[in-house]
Amino acid sequence: MIRQELLVDTPHGEGRLVSDRTRSPIATLLLSHGAGAGIDTPDLEALAAALPRNDITVVRFEQPWVRAGRKIATAPPTLDAGFVAGANKLRTRSPLVVGGRSAGARSATRTARGLGAVGCLALAFPLHPPGKPEKSRLVELRGARVPTLVVQGERDAMGRPEAFPADLDLAVIPEADHSFKVPQRGSITQDEALEILVQSTLEWIVREVVGNSPRR
Repeated sequence: MIRQELLVDTPHGEGRLVSDRTRSPIATLLLSHGAGAGIDTPDLEALAAALPRNDITVVRFEQPWVRAGRKIATAPPTLDAGFVAGANKLRTRSPLVVGGRSAGARSATRTARGLGAVGCLALAFPLHPPGKPEKSRLVELRGARVPTLVVQGERDAMGRPEAFPADLDLAVIPEADHSFKVPQRGSITQDEALEILVQSTLEWIVREVVGNSPRR
């Protein structure tokens, strides 16, 4: 595995790409973080550590607001612009999958088609604001218009698994919240929760993305 970092000029400041590369990738997964944390959350780090061992390059994009030391994310259009700028800096001939966690997942669904992605990975997709299920973002999720996997915690206050339509590809992490944290005395450990995330993502990419996509 080869780690590389690259600074990226975006319309709203400097971003950063952190790549964990394999030499002959079968796919490249570009991920963005949520609105309350950067690229070092346990779920994104778990994917970056595990997937390259299975010939999938993982690239994490750090938004300009994080680079600038702000504590609150900027408006959604600025997140999309940053993500697109990061994607345009990538040099890969393997099929591109875009994704992210929470706000990053929303950004990925909004930009997937324009970036030529062949798949979208939505981690902890915020289907609605907390306590406001009537304000659904399902249209945004379906707007990706590429094969999409949603990985959702069973106790996610921004969208429990049963709130998603049955025809969506959905992987559920038992007892996990929006951050994929599980109770200390729950039915699974935190390591097991992250393993569900990694294995679900890996199996989906191999089945739905690599198996149905021409190499670039």
